[in-house]
Amino acid sequence: MPRIPIDRLGRRARRQFLESSTLFVNILRWSLLAAVVGAIVGFSTAIFIMALHGSIEFMQRLPYYFVAAPLGLWASAMLVRFLAPQARGHGTEKVIEAVHQREGRMYPVDAPVKLVATVITIASGGSAGKEGPAAQIGATLASSFASLLRLSAQDRKRLVICGISAGFASIFGTPVAGALFGVEVLFLGQILYEVLLPSFIAGITAYQVSNLLGAEYFWETMRWTPVFSEGLLLRVILSGAFFGLVAILFIEALSWGGRLFRSFGPRPHFIPLYAGMILAGFGLLGADQGLGLGAELLQESVSGGPSPGWLWIFKSMATGITLGGGGSGGVITPIFVVGANAGALFGRVMSLDPSIFAALGMVAVLSGCANTPIAASVMGLEIFGPDFGPYGATACVISFLMTGYRSVYSTQVLARQKSDILVAPPLNEPISSSGRTTIDYSHQRGWARMQHLAREFGRWLQGARFWK
Repeated sequence: MPRIPIDRLGRRARRQFLESSTLFVNILRWSLLAAVVGAIVGFSTAIFIMALHGSIEFMQRLPYYFVAAPLGLWASAMLVRFLAPQARGHGTEKVIEAVHQREGRMYPVDAPVKLVATVITIASGGSAGKEGPAAQIGATLASSFASLLRLSAQDRKRLVICGISAGFASIFGTPVAGALFGVEVLFLGQILYEVLLPSFIAGITAYQVSNLLGAEYFWETMRWTPVFSEGLLLRVILSGAFFGLVAILFIEALSWGGRLFRSFGPRPHFIPLYAGMILAGFGLLGADQGLGLGAELLQESVSGGPSPGWLWIFKSMATGITLGGGGSGGVITPIFVVGANAGALFGRVMSLDPSIFAALGMVAVLSGCANTPIAASVMGLEIFGPDFGPYGATACVISFLMTGYRSVYSTQVLARQKSDILVAPPLNEPISSSGRTTIDYSHQRGWARMQHLAREFGRWLQGARFWK
């Protein structure tokens, strides 16, 4: 055997030691930074949750509380318009924009303004979620922390992504799904592995801190063991396609709300009043369950309780009106409500347990709307247990494919195409809000041949003697 010189072994050992020690020091550095960001975000999120839930409880003690929607949306819109105009809209969208276009730079005033504006919007009856402000607050605090330490632009972007993960994890009580959401939502078809460890640490820390401070999550009692029957996998596949269509409707409702109120043009100060009056009118007509945060409707759907089958359509419209009319808030909580209510309806139509399909719809519509099938699948595992996993993941992936190149986050960058059937928009560019695509030419020819064969078969059946 050839003998390896001692000096070569020494150089190899030194190189390996230097590589391992450098990686270990970097792991310690990012673990410390992510833990600090997670603690800060967890503390701020706990304050936000307690303020939001306290305001909702106070307002809902009042009869017809939703008649305050015009004033609430107007106050929220004016607060954002004059103090933090760059924070308008649902918060996660603005964080993605900051990461892609401003090297993660956030404005410090965004955090308090977004917190107050969202509390006012939701408490007065606006249909919005709480994760967007939590992500924006978390990203703003992470960006300020990075500026305080004078970190590089690349490190600031990583900390801001940790802020997204920490905000999602602490607002919903799902630390692993929150960490994955932060690294999956920025790009369609790409996961940022270099931020995976700090995102996990930030998410877990934020969840523990917010939980320690008394933050409550509305699905702590939703654990169950589903009983699956024969043929359920086929129904789950069909439900995944249905949830994809539901996700498309929700995305289009958000886009429609923005277009509707942009047409008012010269009088922007009146837009929140008009939007609030529409919401109050819906509430007076008996659709008040679809207003506000919607946690009660979500609980009823997932627990198998009675819930109107049409509310998922109204909730989509109400969210588009609220955010398009200048209200402040996120979109994921409404996505959960829409998915769960539509899933319960699907379960009843299929003569199956509606709670199973409500749970599937909750995570599958999130997967389709946000293009985050991995985070949505893991979220189902964290909330509903391991027995839910295979079926939840199946529905999530199908819903993700069904929505094509659409997203509730128009600044999400397309990194990889979903399918070779559809001609993808330009790669490494933000997703178009319209989601318009064309079918690949070779597949168009295949569809044409199938249609021709179907027509010929139909003619043969019409002329066959056994029909006569």
